[in-house]
Amino acid sequence: MRLVSVAQHAIRLPRWGKRTLIVIVDVSLCVLAVWIAYFLRLSVWVPLYGLPVRAVVGSVALALPIFAAMGVYRPVFRHAESTGQTQILLASLVYALAYVAIFTAWSVPGVPRTVGVIQPVLLFVFMIMVRAGARRLLNAMLDHGNAMHSRERVLIYGAGQSGRQLAAAISSRPEMKVVGFLDDNKGLQGASINGFRVYPPGKILSLVDKLAVDEVLLAIPSATQQRRNEILAMLRSLHIRIRTLPDIVDLALGNVTTSGTTNLDINDLLGRDVVTPEMAVMEAHLFGCTILVTGAGGSIGSELCRQIVAARPAKLLLLDNSEYSLYAIHRELELALPSHAPDEAGVTQLVPLLGSVQNEQRMDEIIGVWRPSHVYHAAAYKHVPLVEHNPIQGVVNNVFGTMNVAQRCIDYNVRHFVLVSTDKAVRPTNVMGATKRLAEMVLQALAEETTQTCLSMVRFGNVLGSSGSVVPLFRQQIQAGGPVTITDERITRFFMTIPEAAQLVIQAGAMASGGEVFVLDMGEPVRIVDLARNMIELSGLSVRDSRNPLRASRGRYARQR
Repeated sequence: MRLVSVAQHAIRLPRWGKRTLIVIVDVSLCVLAVWIAYFLRLSVWVPLYGLPVRAVVGSVALALPIFAAMGVYRPVFRHAESTGQTQILLASLVYALAYVAIFTAWSVPGVPRTVGVIQPVLLFVFMIMVRAGARRLLNAMLDHGNAMHSRERVLIYGAGQSGRQLAAAISSRPEMKVVGFLDDNKGLQGASINGFRVYPPGKILSLVDKLAVDEVLLAIPSATQQRRNEILAMLRSLHIRIRTLPDIVDLALGNVTTSGTTNLDINDLLGRDVVTPEMAVMEAHLFGCTILVTGAGGSIGSELCRQIVAARPAKLLLLDNSEYSLYAIHRELELALPSHAPDEAGVTQLVPLLGSVQNEQRMDEIIGVWRPSHVYHAAAYKHVPLVEHNPIQGVVNNVFGTMNVAQRCIDYNVRHFVLVSTDKAVRPTNVMGATKRLAEMVLQALAEETTQTCLSMVRFGNVLGSSGSVVPLFRQQIQAGGPVTITDERITRFFMTIPEAAQLVIQAGAMASGGEVFVLDMGEPVRIVDLARNMIELSGLSVRDSRNPLRASRGRYARQR
């Protein structure tokens, strides 16, 4: 405990105090290097007074200004191993040239010429050894102190730049302890990076027990989705928690709102590669236009707005009946837009509009005044149980609201109208699906009567992470320790991400000619029970169900019913 207290006291010293301490150590090393250089030259220990003092004074007078000017005292050497060594090497080379020039080339009376060559080499070696030893001793004392508290032991998958930065960040915190890296690069396997060994992924099963691993952090932002799926499949059976690190560039650009490692990305639950947008098609379709998005504050509507803004329309009309949701998306888009006047060329004007799609007068005012060329209709009640309990409101909003907006679009010759529908409209088994199917039939009937407005529909599968998606519900139930509730083990669903859904809506509007229903190729359907199991196991828990009634997770239970 006394050693730990000394280490913590040293860390709490002010910056100037730490630098003063290091300067004192370096002065002592200059004296020691001169003394040993004399011994190596003369084979006797020479007292450092009289003429030899010239070598000491010259060393200190040259070393301190050179080292300070070249940044040797700038890094926090406890966290900057390779950077600190590089700075010491460069500063030592400059110092050696100056010291050799004075004491060897020019010569100083009473100081052997060879001392001018030997001393800089010894000083460099001593500085590296002392700093490395101090770093290891300090970290060892802190680790001993932290060992008295519970610390999660983590493996980092990925020994690249992101992984090394993550390891450095964790090493400075008491909550977690890095026990090594995993990496697919055979050239790195077996090596040591910043004191942490790099292991091949094939040894993960033995490493979990050998190193007592509690968690695996994925630091592979550049890996393809297929490779991530392979890694997750390999880790799934270990019953340890898995989290992922966002791309460092995304963090720097503000594209990721989290402040560090996060739960697994929504894309990791898809089981397929994410469909990338065709930005050229989207921009050609929307650039310079006036766009209306209904339900702009919802999960799909807000993502639609984000992607539409990227295509640089002249005006983006945001319609929602929720004041807070409308404020939130309007504020977000305002901050994302460049700081120019709204009427400047290439800058989108944002118009927040409060109102309901059920209100015929309000919709007539909005479309009649602003005359949008494209309308994306994302306003709907979509929570299946809620619509089941409120069928009349579901019909009024989803069917008559859609008919109201579509009719206004036809009246004012809007070029494109796209309805956001659902795969539950196919042979519907619930009220929500039936209302969406009715809305599609209304549009198809209107499409046969008009040639001015192109009416089209887009059917989604389950949109991962959206409002009403099973994923947030499952996460909440898992965090609570279970149970994770599933209505029927036989249920399967097609899944897509929110960005994919928004891209599909926009591209469908660009390709439509009137009356079509567009569906994204979402690969194979996923069993809901398999999705739940994957989420449980990738959270470091295990499933307790009728087949495994007593199977425990690491510290908590999760069960399915």
